[in-house]
Amino acid sequence: MKKGVLRQVVVLLATLATITVNALANIAPFNGQTTGEISDRFPVFFVPAGYVFSIWGLIYLGLLAFATYQALPARMDDERLGAIAPWYVLGCVANAVWIVLWHYEYLTLTVPVMLVLLVSLIAIYLRLGIGRRRVTLAQQLAVHLPFSIYLGWITVATVANVTDLLSSLGWSGWGISGQTWAGIMLFVAAAITYAVNLARADVGFVLVIVWAFVGIGVKQASVPSVALAARSLALVVALPLIYTVPRMRRRLLKTG
Repeated sequence: MKKGVLRQVVVLLATLATITVNALANIAPFNGQTTGEISDRFPVFFVPAGYVFSIWGLIYLGLLAFATYQALPARMDDERLGAIAPWYVLGCVANAVWIVLWHYEYLTLTVPVMLVLLVSLIAIYLRLGIGRRRVTLAQQLAVHLPFSIYLGWITVATVANVTDLLSSLGWSGWGISGQTWAGIMLFVAAAITYAVNLARADVGFVLVIVWAFVGIGVKQASVPSVALAARSLALVVALPLIYTVPRMRRRLLKTG
């Protein structure tokens, strides 16, 4: 089997395996509990409303689009897709392992596994040159956009994962209130998003962060300081899209 064909098959199988594990975790919850039920046990404020997690459906549709696109005969010898394949498979493994660890409450182990997933997505993002390299509309929709959305969500999920772990360990927050820590984390996430938007005009990444921030505002409505910070920063992060969207549109028109 040619190397390019092997890469295509492995990426496709890794995608299907990851989606299957996640589907089973919801259809027949591992250890008799859902992902959200475990998360809801921790009194933390950097957690969005339940509906926000529906973004996983969009993420997996995007990954299916990517896996299908890279499996096309014309993409067999695509060097860029070959370069990201090992990182992608590593991310798929980390995703599935995280689900199992989370459901069986090995919370200390979930953080390093989540970090592996985050690093793999950052590596993919940089190697694809998202926001820096001109690509066709098909490549934008089937490759760049799925990874922009995926990385945006895992950026939020990593912060939430670390927060849940610290809460489970009884961390006192160095005397700083949970509400204040939530505000700090929201500000840092907003700053990162603004930097990504400024450097790469990545609409997909930004919209995911806005989606998460609005969801945090909804979930924490009973905590005015956190809700206000989340909603305000969602607006601050979204405003630059006024100039980002036209930049992205021009880039797509130039590539046909």
